[in-house]
Amino acid sequence: MLETRGLDGSIDEDMISALIDGEQGTIDRRIYSDPEIYKLELQRIFARAWNFMCHESQIPNPGDYFINYIGEDQVIVVRDENGTVQVLLNTCRHRGNALCRAEQGNAKSFVCSYHGWNYGLDGTLLNVPGETHFYRDRIDKAAWSLVKAAQVDHYKGFYFATLDPSAPSLHDYLGEVGRIGMETMTAQGEVVAVDGVQKNVIDCNWKIAVDNLFDWYHVRISHGSAAKAGFVNLRMMMPMEQMVMLGEYGHAIGGPMLSEAHQAEIDKLSDGERAEINALSDEERAKWSPRIGERRPLRPKAAAEAMGPVGVRATGHPNIFPNSWISTRAMQISLRLPKGPFETEVWWFTFMPKKYSEAERRAAMKFIRLSFGPAGLLEQDDGENWSQSTHASQGVVGQTYPHNLQMGLGQDEVLEDPSGQKRIETHVNEHAQRWTYKCWAEWLRAKDWDELKKTRSPSPTGRI
Repeated sequence: MLETRGLDGSIDEDMISALIDGEQGTIDRRIYSDPEIYKLELQRIFARAWNFMCHESQIPNPGDYFINYIGEDQVIVVRDENGTVQVLLNTCRHRGNALCRAEQGNAKSFVCSYHGWNYGLDGTLLNVPGETHFYRDRIDKAAWSLVKAAQVDHYKGFYFATLDPSAPSLHDYLGEVGRIGMETMTAQGEVVAVDGVQKNVIDCNWKIAVDNLFDWYHVRISHGSAAKAGFVNLRMMMPMEQMVMLGEYGHAIGGPMLSEAHQAEIDKLSDGERAEINALSDEERAKWSPRIGERRPLRPKAAAEAMGPVGVRATGHPNIFPNSWISTRAMQISLRLPKGPFETEVWWFTFMPKKYSEAERRAAMKFIRLSFGPAGLLEQDDGENWSQSTHASQGVVGQTYPHNLQMGLGQDEVLEDPSGQKRIETHVNEHAQRWTYKCWAEWLRAKDWDELKKTRSPSPTGRI
């Protein structure tokens, strides 16, 4: 527990500010273990942010539903009779019982297994057993419908929801960097979800699982065993040339990049008769692939229209704040769902370009299965590290010593392209981690969206 609190036990703005020292590049370890901080995160981050729900291909028909979470609030994402996607709290308004127990399916309505209250696909309370005899026709059914998300919207078929009616639109929330991150999923055209979501629980704090996605420093050490097994090439997995893009509200992209000259060569391959990337030979694919030792379809020249001349060169990992990681080969979204200060449920959604051949699909799925998820060679390494780092934050002495996030601090410049897009071109660094925690503190300090909009940091400029 934090030693410095108000008389009512609350955490004030000064206490939150003291947890993150941007000038020194240090993080107070108590942010990973303090239960009051965790409660504040659920209230001021997850309940206010736009949270990824599912892809349209997972709920294509009326009655199709998918179960997800906003913080620790379980929600039903369902397509109603009119084709509108609804996000409803999965809790009966009578006594709070969960309505849906299956993770995904199709329903005509939602019936509570406790007392039989029946709700329509849009959340409307349709029927209450004993309405006339037990309630004497005195229950106002309109007032007891399911609780809906305040806003639901999608970005090219990827649905998000927020519980806060004062949140900005999804488009504005994502901003330029968030939209570039989402575009990495759609650069190859229309995508469809692969059946099933991989899920496992790791005994770590959700923030450690999030900031790791920007961490290219750990690769050579943590994933040495994967290299010995011949699964990855460490030299290619930890390229020195890195690009970081920092967006408002905490969105960021960090990792490898393509140089402007490299991108120009790829654009030439995309011109004229060779506009179809799949026409490239295997040798050409391998030569120009931006990824880490695994062939991946190159982004077509048209992707630059959506991603911009800088964004199209970013091949690192995007994170849509707070917890939506767009990961390997830009074919997966991983949610780091908080389950208390010391547990995180990790979900892996997998997507494939609709135009993929069966051979391309099989090759991509093989790489994905071996990389992340409960059986992934890389995630097994990562999960062990996250667990130990989290548990060390509970020691009464150990937690008094901060985490060091000083790599690259004050050593790099934010460059601005003529298009207006900003980026940092540098070596392996911790710029995106520091930005994530800086914005995290701003979310916790702000009491509502109006305050957050006024006090949030704009994308950085100058030396960083």
